[in-house]
Amino acid sequence: MNAISVSLLMLAALCASAGQLLFKVGATGRTALLEFINLQIIAGLGLYGAATLLWIYVLSTQALTTVYAFTVLTFALVYMGGVFLLGERLSPGGIAGTALVLLGLFFIARFG
Repeated sequence: MNAISVSLLMLAALCASAGQLLFKVGATGRTALLEFINLQIIAGLGLYGAATLLWIYVLSTQALTTVYAFTVLTFALVYMGGVFLLGERLSPGGIAGTALVLLGLFFIARFG
C-alpha cells in the first residue's frame, strides 16, 4: 500500500475517533431525545462523514482486506482518547489489547 493511502486511512481513523469522542461528550448527562441534538454530536457526525469519504476513496484504489484492517486504528485511538482526554480509567488489559491490535495492524499493513 502506498504512503498516500496509508496517510488517508490514518486521517480517516483520526476523524472517526474524534467523532466518537465528540459523541461521548455530547451524550454525557443527557437523557431526552432532543438533548442529543447539540454541537458536539453534530460535529461528531461531520467528522464521521469526512472519515467515510476518505475511506471510500482509498477503497477505490486498494484491496478491502488491507484497508479494512485500519478500522482497528480507530479502536486504539478511541481508547487512548478516552483515557487521556476524557479521564477514563487505564487498565493493563486495555493497554495489552491495544498493543496487540496495533501489532496486528502493523503486520497486515506491512506484509499483508
